[in-house]
Amino acid sequence: MKINARLKKIGDLVEANSFCLDVGCDHALLDIYLVRQNKNIRAVASDVKEGPVLQAKKNIEQEKLEEVIEVRLGDGLSTYTKDIDTVIISGMGGRNIISICKNDMKSFKMVSTYILSPNNYQEDVKRFFVKNGYYIANEEFVKDKRFIYQIIILKKGKKKYTKKEFFFGPVFLLKKGPLFREYYEREMKAREILLDLLPKNFKYKRYKTNKEINLIKQEIKD
Repeated sequence: MKINARLKKIGDLVEANSFCLDVGCDHALLDIYLVRQNKNIRAVASDVKEGPVLQAKKNIEQEKLEEVIEVRLGDGLSTYTKDIDTVIISGMGGRNIISICKNDMKSFKMVSTYILSPNNYQEDVKRFFVKNGYYIANEEFVKDKRFIYQIIILKKGKKKYTKKEFFFGPVFLLKKGPLFREYYEREMKAREILLDLLPKNFKYKRYKTNKEINLIKQEIKD
């Protein structure tokens, strides 16, 4: 089954011998890819909607992988069980991811590794996880067609980060590279457009946006 670049990158970042919960699994394409890697990975494909769950079951049966992929119908972390060590949440808004975790804080804090790819509000996601006892173990960019996505791996533990590290990502700042530059060039342009549209009386928002533009300029300059 064909898998897009974003899901493939997420799958490649999952550690061997993991037991994963894929929240919002859609058609379970990621889960099928995961268990086919020969890394002794098991998976739970979970979705809140019956349609994707039924399609996931059909795809898993077609691939004859029922013994290593279980399908569960449920909202967010309600499908989590104690034997799961890795939770994957991809393709949702950052604030939606935070809301999923807040809705079941007991389960949330039992997970040792999170692999997240939020569509937006990445800084908010990082701050929430760090505040609740996780550190940023790795960060990767992936380009899928014309879009560039962040993938964030968080593990249990404590680390302190500066405002700049939260804004860019501490691992991204160390790695940088072409996708870092392209991603933040786009972010800078978006903020420049926003600045032109913001009314003059939005003083704090204009100040914050201007500050972020200057911060990005410093990091991507040659």
